[in-house]
Amino acid sequence: MEHEARSAGQLWVEDERGRRRMPDPVRDAAVRAVLLTSVTLIQAVVAFFCSLAGSWLAFPITITAVVSTVVATWSVLDVWVTRQVWRQRNGVVSEPSSTARPPLRARRDEVRMEAAPLSEAAPLSEAA
Repeated sequence: MEHEARSAGQLWVEDERGRRRMPDPVRDAAVRAVLLTSVTLIQAVVAFFCSLAGSWLAFPITITAVVSTVVATWSVLDVWVTRQVWRQRNGVVSEPSSTARPPLRARRDEVRMEAAPLSEAAPLSEAA
């Protein structure tokens, strides 16, 4: 029913999002973790089938699958660490009290307010 109510020229409809988008560094770490985990799972399946078939590749692939498991675990931990670091550096306020820095916009406004009297006084000092 809803799609019938759209106009013929409308190609995209924004849906209400439940969550905000992840910050870029966290999303990059998450993409790396998903790729490494998927490669590790593929290696594990290939190692399993090679060992069933009695292939000489079973041992090297098993070793690389074990190493990939360690790397994939490290990358998943990297997502968590990157998320925590981003929160600390970018002033996510926690309740009931926060030691986080004030938001960037508030700090920028403070700097502009402090610099405004100085910039007005600068032409007067140059003219003298």
